[in-house]
Amino acid sequence: MLLRLVLAIKSKSLEAYLTERFAQPDVRVESVGHYSNPFQKAVKTNGDIFVLNTRLMPKPPESAIALINDLPENPTTIVLHNSDSPEEHANLVAWGADVVLFSGLPPKTLAEAIETTLESRRQLVQKSWLERRVDPQPKLNSFISECAPMQIFMDMVKKVIPCNAPVLICGETGVGKEHLAKVIHAEGPRSTGPFTAVNCAALPEALLESELFGHEEGAFTGAVRSRRGAFELAHGGTIFLDEIGDLPLHLQAKLLRVLQEYEVRPVGSEKATWVDIRVIAATNRNLEEEIEKGLFRRDLYYRLGVITLTVPPLRTRREDIPRMVNEYLERFCFKMNRECNRISNEALEKLMQYEWPGNVRELINVIERAIILCQGDTITAKDLPQGIHAQNGRNAAFDPLSEQFQAEWRYKTLPEVREEMVNLVERSYLKMVLAETQGNLSKTADKAGIHPRGLYEKMKRFGLSKEEFKNGQKR
Repeated sequence: MLLRLVLAIKSKSLEAYLTERFAQPDVRVESVGHYSNPFQKAVKTNGDIFVLNTRLMPKPPESAIALINDLPENPTTIVLHNSDSPEEHANLVAWGADVVLFSGLPPKTLAEAIETTLESRRQLVQKSWLERRVDPQPKLNSFISECAPMQIFMDMVKKVIPCNAPVLICGETGVGKEHLAKVIHAEGPRSTGPFTAVNCAALPEALLESELFGHEEGAFTGAVRSRRGAFELAHGGTIFLDEIGDLPLHLQAKLLRVLQEYEVRPVGSEKATWVDIRVIAATNRNLEEEIEKGLFRRDLYYRLGVITLTVPPLRTRREDIPRMVNEYLERFCFKMNRECNRISNEALEKLMQYEWPGNVRELINVIERAIILCQGDTITAKDLPQGIHAQNGRNAAFDPLSEQFQAEWRYKTLPEVREEMVNLVERSYLKMVLAETQGNLSKTADKAGIHPRGLYEKMKRFGLSKEEFKNGQKR
């Protein structure tokens, strides 16, 4: 993350000296001393370190310092006092100032003291990154595979990790694209920096630009303070752009400039900021098709796809399922303090035969659910969802009153049963219509009588991909 050093000082010569002195790659200096109300402008800058002259602070000074200390960024406050009285300096510290300096000191001495505070802030930021890592960092060995195509894929990943080039990760919903991005970050030279993830499909277009690039105070209605964007927060580390295929065209142009110049211009700002980042993007869409439709920029596709990694779906590497099942059993049993740490041969066979449209994410959910429902120390076939049984017995009629359904219902509320049945019917219906339209989303949405956006959300939730239905592949 870039450190923002905000200068609210009266001396123009000192301001110029400090601005030049701290023109460092990881420091952004903002001078507000020339504004009519420097203090008010300062507290709206989203600063990490404030250098404030007492002459520019509103009275009483204790209230001004308290206001700064209450800011969300929890900034560090350096007060330049026009008196060298130890008593007055002690009062300022008692009121909450972190550092108090006599403004009459030589500029070099002041700069050295500020540099010490900057270094302390850097260490504080790094410590906060480490404290936020509650779970162990993902490792390459989490992708160990007995499948030859997956082994070839991981050999390529190992070559990608040490470099700094942009990476485009492709693959179906649930294959672990974000997990792979975290592995590339954690195993690479940027592992000590932040990993910042943004889902380009999860935010309204009006908010997405600010989320990515930040904004300045007054950039739009409601922008009462400056705000850092994800690119600035990822400085020194990695930014992960999930669902990149959903990025609006005008933001694609802005993203392309960032990838070319590594400069970010916040909304409402006239000044660009250089950032040191690695960009990893992911999508479950066919971007070449999106280009032909005019929905994705060709130049951005080439820039993002310097290295393209396509994660194999789970159904193409079934030999990995037993190992993965055992790993998730061990993980969830420990997490939930359960002793259900084995699986029967019959249950494992059903998992091996299942198509896994939701890939690894669906497998994780199935194992977690089975552990919750398991009555002994071994997961059996009856602990598996009805969808897995239905696929393994394709010719069996769909009967909500079957013993299998009723056995599962005993442990659920009516709303939970209703939701499960609605999801099962909706998924079956959408698979039928997608097969008829051969994956044409526009025709599918029209026939289903829902908005294309709603169709996309349902397909994502049910682990359905249009590519599976092209040319009548899916049955």
